[in-house]
Amino acid sequence: MTTLVGNSSVLCAIHHAIEQVSATDATVLILGETGTGKELVARAIHAQSRRANCAFVPVNCAALVPSLVASELFGHEVGAFTSAVKRRIGCFERAHDGTLFLDEIGDLEPDVQANLLRVLQERVIERLGGSEPIRVDVRLVSATNGDLLAKVREGQFRADLFYRMNVFPISIPPLRDRKSDIPALAAHFLTHFAKQHGKPAAIIPTQTLRVLTAHDWPGNVRELQNIIERAVIVSAGEELAVDRAWLAATSPVETARTWAEQEKARILSALRAANGRIYGPGGAAQRLGLKPTTLYGKMRKHGLKRDADWT
Repeated sequence: MTTLVGNSSVLCAIHHAIEQVSATDATVLILGETGTGKELVARAIHAQSRRANCAFVPVNCAALVPSLVASELFGHEVGAFTSAVKRRIGCFERAHDGTLFLDEIGDLEPDVQANLLRVLQERVIERLGGSEPIRVDVRLVSATNGDLLAKVREGQFRADLFYRMNVFPISIPPLRDRKSDIPALAAHFLTHFAKQHGKPAAIIPTQTLRVLTAHDWPGNVRELQNIIERAVIVSAGEELAVDRAWLAATSPVETARTWAEQEKARILSALRAANGRIYGPGGAAQRLGLKPTTLYGKMRKHGLKRDADWT
């Protein structure tokens, strides 16, 4: 999906917020569960800003190797560390005059948080192993699927950095809280994937739409996208066929657990269903509607090991 689809009141409010902040260079913090479309909001802000003709550089902080995060963000000089055999231009330099999107910002290590705060305050970076300050003009948009304020209280995230980033927060509700957008989203995905896969599916039967609307969508818009693509592939005629079993397999039991506990439980469930396999069709990443690198990052966050016995 390349655009925000739907006409619910909450989505209209998000569009309005995007219009308001795009005309400025204010730092934006996007809040929402995995799969709600946080990067789409960031791209929309960039596309409507004065920086639209310059680079949009997305970075998934959860997928970065901890020892190389600083190099990825700020770059390095030759010899900065053992494997630094050539100069690397970091994300901040690549996003100069444009927008840098830091997804899963809550996963940054404390030392990187301190460096990021300095950049936001001074608009200057230094490559690892370098001594020359490099001025950067970057619009920062960050995102998280967790509770950053709780991390601040627990000492896991710097309070001063949080308030620097939280200038203009935009909260994206989960799909289960804006089900009126499901028909428009389903139709959008149907058109896209029918064309992409050369399939005849063009109609969503009323009963199928009822099934889709009744589901809670723990994987949010990304899960709906995956279900529609799967349905397009298996549908033989013009009518879209959705197997209820596909949805039942991913329905979470809603309890009083925290969101983080629910996320961990969903990951464990997907890993067991995939016999520990992460990549490929039927793998845990696909079942959760995540990129494999994103899933690895979440597994590290929850203390889940790849080589564990999930059966």
